[in-house]
Amino acid sequence: MEHLNPSDTDLGRFGVEPEPPPESRARPWHRWVPIRKLGERHRRRIERHLLQLGPEDRRLRFGVATTNDQIRLYVHSLDFERDELFGVFDRRLHLVAVAHLAYSASPQRADRPAIVEFGVSVLERARRRGLGDRLFSHAVLRARNRHTDSLFIHALTENGAMLKIAARNGALLEYSGPDAMAWLRLPSDTVSTHVGAALVGTAAELNYGIARQLRLLTTWFKRVVARRPTPSA
Repeated sequence: MEHLNPSDTDLGRFGVEPEPPPESRARPWHRWVPIRKLGERHRRRIERHLLQLGPEDRRLRFGVATTNDQIRLYVHSLDFERDELFGVFDRRLHLVAVAHLAYSASPQRADRPAIVEFGVSVLERARRRGLGDRLFSHAVLRARNRHTDSLFIHALTENGAMLKIAARNGALLEYSGPDAMAWLRLPSDTVSTHVGAALVGTAAELNYGIARQLRLLTTWFKRVVARRPTPSA
């Protein structure tokens, strides 16, 4: 297995373009994105989200070709008490992006303490908006608040989008055949990380509540208009 440092390694072998200097980076995703914590009540929505992924997107997300039944089994096995899941909803309150932080009680490698694995999926129509980056940043915040030492990503070497997120955040990349792994050492939590996570969660819930009320109001208004009698000539 070869170790790669994104700061001095050609990431082209992963399909990842080198990062431009900070002053030249375009940040189209600088705007705030409401990220909601997902729980048991969202299990069906998570399933619908994953089932919308095409064959290639499923393979990149899970590392292998994945059938509908396998996705349903994965969703059924989600442990919302142990792990953390977060999502981004669109204006129609459809789940367009999901991140999964899978915590492990035992280390994945003998020389490392227990860590958390990060996985993310974004529907094609919601891409190129920086949602993967934002979900990764939020995942790092949440993992730090749970006193996690390292964050781990397992992806196919051809999954350039995922590896680019890891490289941009300073992760150490490793590859072995078709598989790539990224390791990101996490600093300790602070008062700021806890306050920040709480603010993000509260703002996202308020945003969703407002959007839901607007959707209900719009639906009600359309029904009222549809029931109005047409004036006779």
